[in-house]
Amino acid sequence: MAASSSLFSSSTHTEMFAPKISKCPKNFLCCHGKISYVKPNYFKAIYGPKSRFLSTNMSSKWKQTGQRDSLHCRVLDGIERAPSFSVGQKFQLDDIIEAQQFDRDILSAIFEVAQDMENIEKGSPGSQLLKGCLMATLFYEPSTRTRLSFESAMRRLGGDVLTTENAREFSSAAKGETLEDTIRTVEGYSDIIVVRHFESGAARRAAATADIPIINAGDGPGQHPTQALLDVYTIEKEIGKIDGIKVGLVGDLANGRTVRSLAYLLAKFKDVKIYFVSPDVVKMKDDIKDYLTSKGVEWEESANLVEVASECDVVYQTRIQKERFGERIDLYEKARGKYIVNQDILKVMPRHAVIMHPLPRLDEITVDVDADPRAAYFRQAKYGLYIRMALLKLLLVGW
Repeated sequence: MAASSSLFSSSTHTEMFAPKISKCPKNFLCCHGKISYVKPNYFKAIYGPKSRFLSTNMSSKWKQTGQRDSLHCRVLDGIERAPSFSVGQKFQLDDIIEAQQFDRDILSAIFEVAQDMENIEKGSPGSQLLKGCLMATLFYEPSTRTRLSFESAMRRLGGDVLTTENAREFSSAAKGETLEDTIRTVEGYSDIIVVRHFESGAARRAAATADIPIINAGDGPGQHPTQALLDVYTIEKEIGKIDGIKVGLVGDLANGRTVRSLAYLLAKFKDVKIYFVSPDVVKMKDDIKDYLTSKGVEWEESANLVEVASECDVVYQTRIQKERFGERIDLYEKARGKYIVNQDILKVMPRHAVIMHPLPRLDEITVDVDADPRAAYFRQAKYGLYIRMALLKLLLVGW
C-alpha cells in the first residue's frame, strides 16, 4: 500500500494512492498494527477535565470505508472540535513525506495540537496516550537531534521505541538488502517508522511499500518535512506571525533539505519575501525558485548578508555540508566560512528578529551569539519535540 493524503496531493507528484486503514473495535484506539483498549474517561485522564478536547457528551461513531474491506475508527467523535478538524477524526495524511502535503488549515491545527503536547510535556510527564504503540527509527545517516527528538516524543506519550542509529552500516543494508525489504520486515515489528536516508526520494519509496505510517526524517538533499513544520512553528512562536515576514536563507542552499522544505511551507503564507544568501557553488536550485515564482512568492538572491540581515525578521543559517561534496573538497573549502553570523550581524538585525539554525552548527554562527535573546536555535530544537509529539499522536490516534 502506498503513501498519500486523503485530502491533499503533492504539487510534484500526480499518482493516487489508497489510504492506509486500521481495523479497530469499539472503545479501542488504533496504533495501525496494534490495538489498545480505551477506558471511558481515557482522554479526560490524559488532557484533564477542562481541556478543549473534551465535551460533556462523548460518544464513539464508526464509519465503514470501501477500502480494503476494513474499518477505521473515529474515536470519541462527539468531542469538541479543534479548528477545522474533529477530535477523534482520522488524520488526513497517511504519511509525512514532503512539505507540499500541508495547507494552512492543517498547519494551524497541527500547531494547536503541538501546543497541547507542550502542555502535556510540562504538566503530565506520565502521559499514556500512545501506550502500546511501537515506533521504529531507521536512520541511514547520522543524527542526534532528529532521532532523539522523535524517540523522546514517543516515550513522553507512553509509547516504546525500536531504534538503529546507523542503519547504513549496522543493519542488513550492509549486506545488500533493499530499502523495500527492510521496510516490509520492520513494519511487522512496529506501528510507525521514522526514516532518514541518504537518497532523495527514499521516504516516498518506503511509504509506497509500507502499510503503516512513514515519517520522512530527511532524505539526502531532498526534503525534511518535520524540520520545516517545527521551523514554521518556531517563527510563529517567536515572531508572532508568518504572513508578511522577510526570511533570509543562508548557507548551503543547494544541498540543504531543511531550507528546501521550509521554502515550500513559507509559500503557503501571504506577502512573504525570501532572500537567498549562499556561496556560488551551493546556490538554491531552480526548482525551488520556480515553485516560489509559481506561487507568487517574492524572492531575491544576494551576496550581502549584512544587508539582508538588516531587512529580515528571520535569519535562517545553515552549515556547509561537507558530506554532500563527495571528493570535491576544494569546493567545500571554497564555500565554507563565507557567510558567518556574528556580532556584526547582530548589530544590524532588527530587535524583534530571530536567528534560526537546524543544527548541528560548525563555525557559521559564532558562540558569542548564543547569549543574545534573538538566538532562537536551541529553542527551535525544543519546539521540534512538540511538533513530533503532535505528528505521532495524529498519525497513530487521529485528531
